[in-house]
Formats: sequence, structure tokens, C-alpha cells
Amino acid sequence: MPIRIPDALPATSILESENIFVMTEHRAMHQDIRPLRVLLLNLMPTKVTTETQIMRKLSNTPLQVHIDLMRMKSHASKNVSAEHLETFYRTFDEVRDERYDGLIITGAPIETYDFEQVDYWDELCEVFDWSVDHVHCCLFICWGAQAAMKHFYGVPKYMLDGKCFGVFENRLLKPSSPLVRGFNDISRMPHSRHTEVHYEDIVANQDLEVVAFSDACGVSIAKSTNSKHIFVFGHPEYDRDTLKLEYDRDVAAGKDIAVPVNYYPDDDPTKRPVVSWRAEGQLLYSNWLNYYVYQTTPYDLAEM
Repeated sequence: MPIRIPDALPATSILESENIFVMTEHRAMHQDIRPLRVLLLNLMPTKVTTETQIMRKLSNTPLQVHIDLMRMKSHASKNVSAEHLETFYRTFDEVRDERYDGLIITGAPIETYDFEQVDYWDELCEVFDWSVDHVHCCLFICWGAQAAMKHFYGVPKYMLDGKCFGVFENRLLKPSSPLVRGFNDISRMPHSRHTEVHYEDIVANQDLEVVAFSDACGVSIAKSTNSKHIFVFGHPEYDRDTLKLEYDRDVAAGKDIAVPVNYYPDDDPTKRPVVSWRAEGQLLYSNWLNYYVYQTTPYDLAEM
């Protein structure tokens, strides 16, 4: 089934070229069905890439999904045109009176900063608080997950001795969770971060539970026990070359960056990366959309 996005969004032509069903706004308006409303707060500097990756995952389900894109008004984006932001992105002031079935907040390459040092932290906290009464279920990714853990549950983040960079195996600690329905016992997920949250801090809070854990990089997936907050500390939506582009960029800049682990054949960056996370990555987004949004959200969002 289709994903419903603006016809002129760059992701539209990319997804159509991949034979993904993208529905025009005109056609969607003439279907007697209420699409799920999902708000994507994109904090990544590479906004077009990130919005395309996440929309690709949301499109591969039997549900019609209407996506609104949001940016932080208090932050000036440098890696995307002002025209793109003006055309496709809304600010919090423009959506604060609306209600959504789902909210996705992405990561951001700022995890080495204290939360309060981030220029849009106050605005983001306002979005967090607004989501309690205006969003049915939230999905937080990487730094977005760490920020939400801190804001809602007081769980701190910690600096790592070295960057967690590569594709890591995860064990299911709660295989009965619908969030990981269809996962293998051992799955893989890309990670790219300098900080982490600790397993002990999460399970010490009776309102939280850990769903998947990596012996190499710690907690990968957690959630609130009321299923309103989903935390993913990696990037299951990444493309084949996302870690490669990051690695090549840092090498070109002369940074001390290790080859991403479990990514290149024989750890040789001259070889084509192997995708080993795509199936579970798709399942995670599909399961979230189905079991935690569609199956439980009210038909009339005013009843939220």
C-alpha cells in the first residue's frame, strides 16, 4: 500500500524509481479511508537523505500514511536549501494545534554536547511535552532516543571511550514484543554514535523495558511499558552506503576514524558494503506502524 507525500518532494521520484507505491495527494483524497497521520521531526543535517530513508520504510506496509515534515525553528540548517525547507517543512508553531497518530524524531550528530548546550533544546522539550496529548505513539531514533529518555524518564547518556561505528548483532531480550515480531533471534543494526545509555539505568525505571541488546554496543531497542514511547538507539533505516559516506567524509577530513565494523567484506573499505540489517530494519518500522499506531490509535484523533 502507498505512502502519501507531496508530489514534488525529492523522495517521491526516488521511491517511485524503486517501484515503491507512492500515492498522489489527489488520488489519496478520493479514497474513503483515513490515512494515518505521522509527523517526522527531522533533526539530521542531510534532510533529503534522511526523509527518503524513513519514508522508504513507512511505505512498505498495507497502510496509507500521510507524512508531515517538521524542523526546528530555533536552528538554522546549513546542508539543505532554504527553498526545500520552506516548501516541505513546517515549524512547531504550525503544527501545535494538530494531532497525529505517530511522531518520529530522528537522530542528530550532536551527541557529544550536553543536552542543554544544543541550540534547539528548549524547543525540542516543548515538542516532547506537546506530544503527550497530541500524539498517540512516538518513535525516537539514536540521539532523539537519548534525548527523549532524558526528558521523559531522567535517564542520562554517557560518553563512550571510542565511537560506536558499524553494524552490530543484537539479542532479543523480549522476543514476545510485537515490536520485534518476525525478527531472527540474532539481528543486526547499524550504529553511529559517541554516547550511550546504560541498560541498568533503563531497567531501574519500572516504566521502561529493554527489548533488544547488543553485547558490543549496549541497548539497541527499548520502550515504555505503556507502549507510547519507542526508543531505537541505532539506525535500522540506513542505506547500504550511509556508513561508507560518513567514513569517507571523515577520512577526507583527516579525522581519526576506524573502519566501521561488520560492514565491509574483510573489513576492506575498497569493497562494496554488505547489507545485513535491511529485513529487520523494515520489520521494525512496519511493526511500529501496525501494532503501536494503527491497531490502537483512535479513528477520531480528537478523542486522543
